[in-house]
Amino acid sequence: MTVHTLHTLLLSVFILTYTCRINAQPNSVLPDIPFERNPNSTATWNEAITYYTKLSEVTKSFTCSPFGTTDSGHPLHEAVFSIDGDTDPASLRKKGRLIVLVLNAIHAGEPCGVDASMMLLRDCALRPDDFPWVQDVALVVIPVYNVGGALNRNSDSRVNQFGPESYGFRGNAKNLDLNRDFIKCDSKNAETFTQLFHKWQPDFLIDNHTSNGADYAHTMTLLATQTDKLTPPLGDWLTRFLPSVYAGMDSAGWPLTPYVNVSTTPDAGINGFLDLPRYSTGYASLFHTPGIMAEAHMLKPYPDRVQSAYDLMQVILSHLAEQKSELHDARKKALAYSLKQDTFAIDWVPDSARVDSVLFLGYEATYTPSRVSGLPRLSYDRAKPWTRKIPYFRYFTNSRSVTKPSGWLIPGAWDAVLERLHLNGIRMEQLNQDHIITAERYRIEDFSTLPAPWEGHYQHRNVVVSVDTVELQAKKGDVFVTADQPGLRYLIETLEPQAPDSWFCWNFFDPILSQKEYFSAYVFEDAASNILEANPALREALEQKKAEDPSFRQSSRAQLDFIYKQSVHYEQTHRAYPVLRVLDASDIEGSQGR
Repeated sequence: MTVHTLHTLLLSVFILTYTCRINAQPNSVLPDIPFERNPNSTATWNEAITYYTKLSEVTKSFTCSPFGTTDSGHPLHEAVFSIDGDTDPASLRKKGRLIVLVLNAIHAGEPCGVDASMMLLRDCALRPDDFPWVQDVALVVIPVYNVGGALNRNSDSRVNQFGPESYGFRGNAKNLDLNRDFIKCDSKNAETFTQLFHKWQPDFLIDNHTSNGADYAHTMTLLATQTDKLTPPLGDWLTRFLPSVYAGMDSAGWPLTPYVNVSTTPDAGINGFLDLPRYSTGYASLFHTPGIMAEAHMLKPYPDRVQSAYDLMQVILSHLAEQKSELHDARKKALAYSLKQDTFAIDWVPDSARVDSVLFLGYEATYTPSRVSGLPRLSYDRAKPWTRKIPYFRYFTNSRSVTKPSGWLIPGAWDAVLERLHLNGIRMEQLNQDHIITAERYRIEDFSTLPAPWEGHYQHRNVVVSVDTVELQAKKGDVFVTADQPGLRYLIETLEPQAPDSWFCWNFFDPILSQKEYFSAYVFEDAASNILEANPALREALEQKKAEDPSFRQSSRAQLDFIYKQSVHYEQTHRAYPVLRVLDASDIEGSQGR
C-alpha cells in the first residue's frame, strides 16, 4: 500500500467520523464552516469573511471589520474577540488583559489556521464558559493575510502537501512571499499589517503555517522566537514558557517537536531557525513581542492539521493567561533593558559548542534507486517508526555588533525609508535650518550581491564598512531619529548597514553604489601626473600596488583610477552611506522642527 493510498483511506474514515460528530451538533444561528461540512476543504476568502461578519452580528464579544488594503485590491480584515466587547487597545491594557495577535494564511496554500481560527472564535464567542482564558486575553485575528494568494485558488501548486482539496497560492497578488516582507514592506499587505501591529502592540504573536521538509510522526511542530536574539528578561521568560506548551500539546494528544529544519534527515539532528526580521516572529521581536510560528506537518491528513492548530492555539492561550503578569513584566523589563544597552548584536551564527536534545518520533530513512534518475533517492519508511532523543542545535551566537549612537540623521530625500519609519511609529524630528554637526559616517567598502532577484530585490550580503568621524553640514529638511525610543531594536536592524535585514541590504540605498562623475583618460593623464608629483606618498602606494598586482601593472586605466579615487576630484558621495550616526544629540538641538 502506498503512502498516498494509506492517507486516502485514513482521510475517508476521519471525514465520516468527523462529519457525524458535526452533524450531531448543528448550529442554526450561523452558516456552516466549510471545513466542518467537508473536512478535506478549507474556506475561501469570501466564505471566511462572510462567516466572521455573521458571527459579529450574533455576539457582542466578537467584531470583524476591514482594516486597510492589500495588493489584491481587497481589504485586510481585523477580527477581535474580547469577552466584554472592549476593542480599544489602551482600555484593554488598563484592564490588565494580554493582547494576542493571530496571523493566518500568510502563505495561502497553508490554510489550517484559517479554519482552526474560525472554529475557535465561534466556540469562544458562543461558549465562553468553556474557555477560562477569555477573562485574561483579547484575541486579534487576521482571518486571511494573503488575500491575493487566497483568491488564486488551485489544487496543484502544493505538490508536497496532502490536502485540502483546493487552496490558495504561496505568492500574493504581486507574487511576493509575504513572510519575507515585514522589513522591506514592498506590499500593501505588509503596510497594513504594520499599522495593525502597532495599533495593538500585541504581547504575543501566533503565526499559523504548514511545514515543508522531512517525514515524521509529529502532526504539529513549532518555531519560537529565537531566544538568543531577545533581551534576557524576555528570552528567559520564553525559555520558561515553552515547556508548558509542549506539555499541554502532549496531553491533547499532539506530541510536539521543534520545527524540523534539517541538513540531511532528522536522526542527525534539528537545526535552530534564525528568524530574521524579514519573518513574522523576527519582526515582532524587534518590538519585544515574542511569538510562535506553528508548522503543521504537510503529509498528515488535513483534518488532523486543523485540529492540532486549534488545540495549539488553545494551549498557548491557556498558558499565556496563567502567565499574564509574568509576560507583562518581562516585556516591560525587556524595553527598559534595551534602552540601557550600549552594544547591540546585529548578526548571528549557529553556536555549535552548545547543543540540546529533543525526544523525536521519526521514521527510518532509506535510500533506494530512483525510478526517474536511477540515482539514490531519499524516502521514509512509515512501517519502521522510531522514538529517541536527537540533537537540537538551537543556539546562536553574536557574530557582529554595533554600539548605539544618540540617534541617526537621515537626509530628507530618502523618502522610502522615512515612510517605513513612520509606519512603524518611530519618533522623528525634521531640521528647520542648516546646522554643522559632528557624526560618524560609514563607507561601504565591500559587499556581495545575489546573482538573481529574490523577493523583488538583488539582496546584498557580507557587507564591510569603514567608519570616519566627520564634521559636515546637516541640511534643513533632514530628519533626526533619536535612539531613545521603544523602536530602538527596529532602528538598529534597519539603519545599520551590516545587519542582514538592513535597508542597505534590501537595496534601498543602491544609488550610492554607482559613480556619477568619471574622467576621460586623455584629459586626466596630465592632472594625474601633477597629483603624483605633489603627493610622494600616493606615488609610493601606486608603485607598491603595481609591484604586487600584475594585472594592475598592465592597465593604465586602473592606475589612473587609483590616483583619481585618492584625489579631490573623486565624488565624496560614492559608497558613502547617507545615514549618519549622531553621537551627541545636543549637536542638533535648536535645529529641529516641532
